[in-house]
Amino acid sequence: MRPRPTPDRRALLRVAIVGLATVPAAWRGGAAETDTRPNILLVLTDDQRWNALGAAGNPVIVTPTLDRMAREGVRFENAFVTTPICAASRASILTGLYERTHGYTFTKPPLTRALTLASYPSLLRRAGYRTGFVGKLGVAVEKGTEAELFDVFQPSSLPYFQEIAGEKKYLTDLQAGQAIEFLRGARAGQPFCLSVSFWAPHADDDKKEQYFWPVDLDDLYGDVTIQPPPTSEPAFFESLPEFLRKTMNRERWYWRFDTPAKYQQMVKGYYRMITAADRALGRILDELRRQGVERNTVVVFTSDNGAFLGDRGYAEKWTMHEPSIRVPFIVLDPRLPAGARGRVRREMILNVDILPTVLELAGLAVRAGLPGASLAPLIAGRDVGWRDEVFTEHLWDHPAIPRTEAVRTERFKYIRYPQHPEFEELYDLADDFWETQNLAAHESQRARLAELRRHCDEWIRRLSAAGKGAER
Repeated sequence: MRPRPTPDRRALLRVAIVGLATVPAAWRGGAAETDTRPNILLVLTDDQRWNALGAAGNPVIVTPTLDRMAREGVRFENAFVTTPICAASRASILTGLYERTHGYTFTKPPLTRALTLASYPSLLRRAGYRTGFVGKLGVAVEKGTEAELFDVFQPSSLPYFQEIAGEKKYLTDLQAGQAIEFLRGARAGQPFCLSVSFWAPHADDDKKEQYFWPVDLDDLYGDVTIQPPPTSEPAFFESLPEFLRKTMNRERWYWRFDTPAKYQQMVKGYYRMITAADRALGRILDELRRQGVERNTVVVFTSDNGAFLGDRGYAEKWTMHEPSIRVPFIVLDPRLPAGARGRVRREMILNVDILPTVLELAGLAVRAGLPGASLAPLIAGRDVGWRDEVFTEHLWDHPAIPRTEAVRTERFKYIRYPQHPEFEELYDLADDFWETQNLAAHESQRARLAELRRHCDEWIRRLSAAGKGAER
């Protein structure tokens, strides 16, 4: 196991300021006339599972923009979030820290100013980048802190169809338009970092229809039948312990997937929303070309977590199983030589790797002790020493969502539930990718189970030492 040490909270602000001292003076406090640092476009969808794009082998979904990005860039097929829920995951993307360290999720106090000052948009802005945000932030910060993060801040919220000047507009298209406005406001000689966070394909939980898409996509996928996942059979769900059967995952399964007809309706709606987001991303990339900055703009695409589409008899996310924690991840860097493009990397990467990656791309020092690592060497096609294990967690105190922790190696996954220590899970992912056979009770796996328990304990000890834990 190679967990990385993490700093305490008081050190975060210090290292953020020290990191800026390594930036050339011409880049601080404004743009330099000869500033050639790359622009950065970070695009985030919401609840898009790893295989909900054509480039990942999905034979049904239509995602031409993402597929082109994968052909011309680098796709990471083993990308995971450290916490599969939007609030904590987005805080991890901003800060480069685990939930156990940054302490933020639903019902928790806002991120502290010290943490937001050490976030990627704050560091880039103070280093001379023009920073912008469009869409769903999903993270509460201290009052007034947004202005320290973003030069342009355009948050948005549901519903998906909104009345604008007497005309009904689709939210994803509105967000693309706001992103294009930001690009058109760029100043010559100043690099930008634009974060575009689509709400799609997150369900509108308060509406019976759940999924909403542009009307011109009504007929898309109408002539196909989408196959349910292998663990969608009722017998599999019934084999789970009672505390995993009485969860919000199951409650929302009834909203979306409890009949074959509803399953087809809902999953096709989910797919249409992803196609609409793919199209919106295409508009943004077209604007980069029109502005003449395409060749110096690095595009990073991923999602805040995955989603159950009937897997395990569930909807939503929240547990440590593959459909929940695994996400798509593509980097399009037009500066790469032709031989480095179109590659698929198999290393296990995390959402906490985004901050160090963005900082390194921008020429900024990456502070020591972060749990993540810059993906820049992997993007460039180099083979470097990399992690062979990841830790994931979900710490929100909710009566219908059990807290959970997991260690995933390249082959095995160990899952446990702190409130239910009587039940553990162990899967051999090489032979059982869909996690159908729990090996935790197998005598042949006793030593491995004990080893992964120790690893899980060590991860928690290290991450807890980096802050005050999730309880603040």
